Amino acid sequence: MSHEHVSNTKRIWVVFGILSVITTVEVALGIIKPDALHMNNLLSMNLLNWIFIILTLVKAYYIIWAFMHMEGEKASLRWAVVAPVIFLVLYLLFILLVEADYVFEVFKTGTIKWNF
Repeated sequence: MSHEHVSNTKRIWVVFGILSVITTVEVALGIIKPDALHMNNLLSMNLLNWIFIILTLVKAYYIIWAFMHMEGEKASLRWAVVAPVIFLVLYLLFILLVEADYVFEVFKTGTIKWNF
């Protein structure tokens, strides 16, 4: 039984290109901050932040898929790894949004004022 070495150089460059393009878009949006995205809200957070979160999750997906070799695993193992992460990210996002909105309202309407 012979084992041939298969080069993944092309695949690595493709993933590198995808991650580079996504990072470049994130940096450009962070520098430019378009008013259409920065000043409009969805679920108590501006659209620009939602785009950053989505692009970061896409990058995490490609890193896991390509560099952790998840594409070659059975679907049950992939879901066993990915499902808890998805749940925890959504849970963290929910907690951050709820708590941040509460803190904002306390500073906005309460007797405690912004001191920074």
